[in-house]
Amino acid sequence: MKSTTVRRVTLSVALVTALTGVAACGSESGKGDKSVGKSVTHVSPLAALRSAEKSTDKAESAKVRSSTTLGDTMSMTANGALAWGDGLKGNLTITYTGGKMADAMRKAGTTSMEARYLPDAYYAKMSEKFAAQFGGKHWIKYAYDDLAKLGGSSGAYLKDQMQNTTPNQSVKLLLASGDVKKVGQEKVSGVDATHYSGTVNVAGLADKNSNLTADQLAGLKKQLSQAGVTTETIDIWVDGQDLLVKKVEKADMATGTMISTAYYSDYGVKVAAEAPPASDTKDFTELMKAGGPGTVSGSSTTSAS
Repeated sequence: MKSTTVRRVTLSVALVTALTGVAACGSESGKGDKSVGKSVTHVSPLAALRSAEKSTDKAESAKVRSSTTLGDTMSMTANGALAWGDGLKGNLTITYTGGKMADAMRKAGTTSMEARYLPDAYYAKMSEKFAAQFGGKHWIKYAYDDLAKLGGSSGAYLKDQMQNTTPNQSVKLLLASGDVKKVGQEKVSGVDATHYSGTVNVAGLADKNSNLTADQLAGLKKQLSQAGVTTETIDIWVDGQDLLVKKVEKADMATGTMISTAYYSDYGVKVAAEAPPASDTKDFTELMKAGGPGTVSGSSTTSAS
């Protein structure tokens, strides 16, 4: 695979993989620590969501399985465990199942990889084919500070979300939107759950859920507009323990329709994530030195949307 292709693949992997962790922030209650929630009779959707937001936040870790599609760009699945008590950290196995990303990853030697999340960076384990071209190193390091610098406003937003997100983020978005309705009672993975739905203004999310500056927000909204995103629908299911059991997010983009579905289980599971050995790690900024700002900006706009 040519070096320019490697750079494009690694940057796309950076942003898509990072956002998989963020997008996977919906939950499925399982056999984990049930003490984090309690059975309550709610009088309104907002009251139910506030309780679910608090209970899920207190859980601090869970196993996750998710799937994401984005038009013909990619389809992917993720399985593993994440913790959010002190910054996002954890391990996911990510498999690209279709689209241009799967084709690109196949050329890179594999369609599946391990992603390791830490509070200041995350790491992607690439194929033996990749390692053979880069001094035997298998891991790529993506520091959030570097993504913020290279990705403009979208990069700054990505850094902010990766360092501050929790798996109850979708509940916060619905609460912030002011547009929430109770759909009804349904079964999710055999569990009784209440279904809630709402629509949020994508460009306005950063206003309510990040610490970006006014200039960064303006730049982000411009990039979101260029990507063709205006609104996003969010559906969540909450069980009798005030814990999320499912989350689905949908948004129409210039590159196609994005659909992300996520489930969590085993709340309170122990999560251990450490940086790979430096001797087996390549910094992605070294791979991008010859790529030019256009490559970075274009990929950032699409993925961060």
